[in-house]
Amino acid sequence: MMQTKEWYRSKTIWGGALALAAAVAGLFGVKVDAATGVDLASAVTDAAAAVGALVAIVGRLDAKSTIG
Repeated sequence: MMQTKEWYRSKTIWGGALALAAAVAGLFGVKVDAATGVDLASAVTDAAAAVGALVAIVGRLDAKSTIG
């Protein structure tokens, strides 16, 4: 069975976005090494997961109906 997840929890998506951001930053003279890129991808993924969890909790607390 194939499991699905939200796009913002994908390390591939965040890694690609950060690689693109690092490339664009390089055009402006900012240098980002590979290790820093990996650390940034991990931090962003963790932050996105935390935001997702917070949204789920707030949504449940704000819900108008009960869980069946």
